[in-house]
Amino acid sequence: MTLCLDPTGARYGIPTFPWRLAPDGLATRRQLRALGLRPGGQDIAGQVLRPRYRRGPLAAFLYRVDRAKPVRPMTPAKQAALVKANAARRTCPVCRLDAGYVIPASLGMCVPCAYPEGNP
Repeated sequence: MTLCLDPTGARYGIPTFPWRLAPDGLATRRQLRALGLRPGGQDIAGQVLRPRYRRGPLAAFLYRVDRAKPVRPMTPAKQAALVKANAARRTCPVCRLDAGYVIPASLGMCVPCAYPEGNP
């Protein structure tokens, strides 16, 4: 397992740090989201690489926390659109009933409609 340390960016083109060893002030998208922030259009400030067995390394891009912007609040229109979209994913196209779960794409309908005899 190799240590992926390139703080100047000479090897990878952007500053690169080993997994879990990113400097303070840099965060991944998920870490920014946990802080209530978003990258806000800024360029990637670096990356952390995690070596994997028999595969290429797993990369997580880093963004500067001081340049991050707050997450946009959920508007009533956006909330209504999400409710409508989720309802459409749960509605069976055959019986037109809310299945109570997301309809499997492999079936294209709720389980009772796909297997009316009761045995899948």
